[in-house]
This record gives sequence, structure tokens and C-alpha cells, in this order.
Amino acid sequence: MEVGGLDFTYGNVALFGLAVFLLMGVISFLRQGLKAAAAVVFVLMALAATAGVLYL
Repeated sequence: MEVGGLDFTYGNVALFGLAVFLLMGVISFLRQGLKAAAAVVFVLMALAATAGVLYL
């Protein structure tokens, strides 16, 4: 599917969805006071978002 000159596929939409899911995990861990776990999940979220952008 082409939107605004960018070609979106199921792969990068799934990676963006994974990034949003992990971002919600970061917020949840921060609310619970688990800063180390939030940092680990944030790194995974950043990798998923970067992969989604690079997959375009």
C-alpha cells in the first residue's frame, strides 16, 4: 500500500505495532517503579521502531 509516496507493507506495519506495544510496556514498568526493566524494554522498542522505519 502506498501512502504519501511511502510503500507500507505488512512487515513494517507489524514492526510499528510491536514498537507501540513495547512503548506501553515501558510506561507500565515506569509506573511500577521498575526503571531497569523499563530501560531494557525501551531499547527493544527503539530497535523495533528503527527496523520499521528502515524496512520502508
